[in-house]
Amino acid sequence: MSEQRKPNDKQAKKKESILELNKYLDKAIRVKFQGGREASGILKGFDQLLNLVIDSTTEQLRDVDDPYRPSTESRNLGLVVCRGTSVVLISPQDGMEAIPNPFIPQ
Repeated sequence: MSEQRKPNDKQAKKKESILELNKYLDKAIRVKFQGGREASGILKGFDQLLNLVIDSTTEQLRDVDDPYRPSTESRNLGLVVCRGTSVVLISPQDGMEAIPNPFIPQ
């Protein structure tokens, strides 16, 4: 008896990012990283793994005594590539926007 194979739903679905970063291309964003670092700049590109290319980047420096407390100092970094595995949060510079929870069935 031959067994008919059903297509696996996981294989049939195309991998899609839950974030819609296309609308933030060439706009100011703020990025928080693991370890407490924060940077802001103009989003120039990204990929599925959330690797980011940011231009005119400014890093907000941290207090020497407490690395999780921001200071008023910053430094210019210029064009940077941020590794997606270290990105914790991406938000527009001018505010945040609520998104639907991707883990709740619609």
